[in-house]
Amino acid sequence: MGAELESATKAMVDFNNSGFSAEQTSYLSGFVSGILQANELPFLGQDAQARFTHEPSQAVETVHGTPIEDLCREEQIKHEKHGLDCYDTICANAETNTFPVDGDIFRYKFHGLFFVTPAQESLMLRCRVAGGALSTHQFRGLAEIAADWGPGHADLTTRANLQIREIMPKDAASILMKLADLGLTSQGAGADNVRNITATPTTGFDPTELLDVLPYARAMHYAILKNRDLFGLPRKFNISYDSGGAISTCTDTNDIGFYAVKVLENEHGVTPGIYFRMQLCGITGHKQFATDCGLLLTPAETIPVAAALMRVFIEHGDRTNRKKARLKYLVDDWGIPKMLGETAKKLAFPLRHFPLTACEPSRPKSKHGHLGIHQQYDGKHYIGVLTPVGRMSVSQMHALADIADEFGRGEIRLTVWQNLIIPGITEGNLQAAITAIQAAGLDHRNNSLTGGLIACTGSQGCKFAAADTKAQAILLGSHLSSKMILDQAVNIHLTGCQNSCAQHYIGDIGMMGTRVKIEDGSTVDGYNIVLGGGVDDTQALAREIWKSVRADEMPALIEQILVAYLRDRREGESFIQFANRHSPEELKSLCNFDQAAA
Repeated sequence: MGAELESATKAMVDFNNSGFSAEQTSYLSGFVSGILQANELPFLGQDAQARFTHEPSQAVETVHGTPIEDLCREEQIKHEKHGLDCYDTICANAETNTFPVDGDIFRYKFHGLFFVTPAQESLMLRCRVAGGALSTHQFRGLAEIAADWGPGHADLTTRANLQIREIMPKDAASILMKLADLGLTSQGAGADNVRNITATPTTGFDPTELLDVLPYARAMHYAILKNRDLFGLPRKFNISYDSGGAISTCTDTNDIGFYAVKVLENEHGVTPGIYFRMQLCGITGHKQFATDCGLLLTPAETIPVAAALMRVFIEHGDRTNRKKARLKYLVDDWGIPKMLGETAKKLAFPLRHFPLTACEPSRPKSKHGHLGIHQQYDGKHYIGVLTPVGRMSVSQMHALADIADEFGRGEIRLTVWQNLIIPGITEGNLQAAITAIQAAGLDHRNNSLTGGLIACTGSQGCKFAAADTKAQAILLGSHLSSKMILDQAVNIHLTGCQNSCAQHYIGDIGMMGTRVKIEDGSTVDGYNIVLGGGVDDTQALAREIWKSVRADEMPALIEQILVAYLRDRREGESFIQFANRHSPEELKSLCNFDQAAA
């Protein structure tokens, strides 16, 4: 400060000796005195961002209130450059056939492209299919992508969409353009985005449903695609519509689940009719089903309410800890009333609170009703086709499209059970359609064992998976089919890791991949086995019974479990009822399983 005072004093002397008028000298004297009182001289420069460099304190830069330095790695990547803005990188990498690196590996997922190294040195494409509904033109186009740029096959997923693997970077941009030409997209199919919008696969032709929900699933799909702010959530987000019909779409496993319900005459002033209940925070990988939040919505209200709720999640979700970044954890902290209160602030209409007990109870679901021959409301039929663990060859895809065109209505519906449906088949064409399905190497018959056999990608295509789930699921299905016939449907889910893409906790029998150490110190594929899961009217989380069962031991153990069920069940008892009637220790004792020593 001494040097500044000396400089200022000299300046005053210079002013006084420079011929300034008395008025000018007085003004300058006051100006310098003010500087001295501030204890520092101002520097009026600007930095590269055009901010004044002399501001006493700069505000800390944040993302929705979280300081940049506290963001987790994925959030920092999104902050550096929005994931949707990497299309030029995809095109540039296509020119040199170069895989993405660093943050672009994550950003590619915003376009539905996954670099799956080290499982495979290739990209995987995940396509969005709103409500699981595809025209045969689109289905053939996806088959062409799998033939021209993929491995010659495609995989159906547990979100009623489709994945194609073994894609090289040089073809990525061409694939995205072809999807657009087909009227499809993969935008937002990965990373921290709203995933494929699912809907009852038979909606629009199910004679037992309350409402055709496909128009609302499609409207939600486009509302998300057209609103850039709905990309880059704290973590992924799932939305589903249940029509109230016979077929489950596992809506209670979603972050937001809309269930069609009927409201009769009531004392609450609500006009009787068809509405939706909204359930929140289904995330079975974290052992939780969605919970009814007390709202009654008209079909048209579901889109703005979901968008408003997602925007609350965007503003307040955890961006520091990936394990706590799902909607569930925000609602755990706040409670449902506060979540709905914040959502209501973003809406132009009031939320309608209405007791669930005043709605007509939902009808039970038809387990494996997505397979076999079933009558539609118009007298025609749909055929549910079994695609083993969701995998179809290109030739099978073309054959299915031909069947849908020749005998159906030119449409294919995908299910969350890794199977598909061909609707609109007349009675007179049923046999010809069945013959053509069998000629394609597929089957329509509702096999109580293999019809509910679901497997994630597994270690052959996913770096997180600890076991080769698809191959081992096929072996398991063949083993069980050669040993027994069940008179009740059983769902068996194999998932490769704790991310639970195959939702093992909702299977009658569920398995999560793990590495099992053997005598020589190496590890082999294995599974932790859970029993007694279900969804909808059989809602239950499976309980862990065995840990670290080697994959080669697993088929014999599952056989013993099912033999015990057939031997000891009560009359009419389903597997889930049987499993949950016994304690884990009792279930173990029912099987003569001597687990190999590790």
